[in-house]
Amino acid sequence: MSSLTLPAPAKLNLFLHITGRRDDGYHLLQTVFQLLDFGDEITLALRLDGKIKRIKGLESVPESSDLCVRAAVLLKQYMQDEYKKEVAGADISIKKVLPMGGGIGGGSSDAATVLHGLNKLWDCSLSTDELANLGLQLGADVPVFVRGFSAWAEGVGEQLTPVELEEKWFLVIHPGVSVSTAEIFLDQGLTRDCEPIKIARFLQEQDVENSVKKTVNVFEAVVRKKYPEVKKALDWLSKFSPARLTGSGSCLFASFDSEADANVVLTVLNTLPKNWQGFVAKGVNKSTLLNRL
Repeated sequence: MSSLTLPAPAKLNLFLHITGRRDDGYHLLQTVFQLLDFGDEITLALRLDGKIKRIKGLESVPESSDLCVRAAVLLKQYMQDEYKKEVAGADISIKKVLPMGGGIGGGSSDAATVLHGLNKLWDCSLSTDELANLGLQLGADVPVFVRGFSAWAEGVGEQLTPVELEEKWFLVIHPGVSVSTAEIFLDQGLTRDCEPIKIARFLQEQDVENSVKKTVNVFEAVVRKKYPEVKKALDWLSKFSPARLTGSGSCLFASFDSEADANVVLTVLNTLPKNWQGFVAKGVNKSTLLNRL
């Protein structure tokens, strides 16, 4: 095999609580990650000279900052340091459809796909645990994409327990603005002391959706205050179905019982004279990446 093309699916945070802070300053979270059947696409091709190059995609991002490139460099170095194995190089092409900085995991998912893809192309034979540990060095959201299952998450987001969620349809909206995660974390109005939820209690509810209704995304109140366009989009989408922020934004979402119902609202969205973009996707319990692999 000299090349491989793989999906890099998006995710939603069905809720997001902050329960405290570690001594190193990182916030302790509780959330449920819902994977979607929609996302970017990564093509990896072997290079015989050992170099790692980004060939296409994300031209606005310096190559040294690109999570896909960083993931490849990290895996190559790990193989050299831990297994004394020299691996080939790689050309990386990214077909980007997910908005950057939207809270739907685009960059983290891309990095996870590169780790899995090069693990195969380079014949590394690393375990999922090893890949997830490498992914955590790139970002707290990378492990959930490496493991490839919708999950309950704690810690900084790396302590994952797979969960079975109803595979509903979602309309996801990007309201045409970027939200600074660092700015939101520093806001004095951010709730940082949510009462921890026991996973058993959460899953023992009549259904997970009822449990989700009793939760919030703690970032949403701050983002609504600081980003009027996000507030407008949340209020607009809530006319059709209860809408929530995902991650720290700026993307937001609502669930629907059918693809047709979600597409009706998307059609209305596309007629609005606003710089909003949307897509319809199905929630899945196992990622399209794992299915392809």
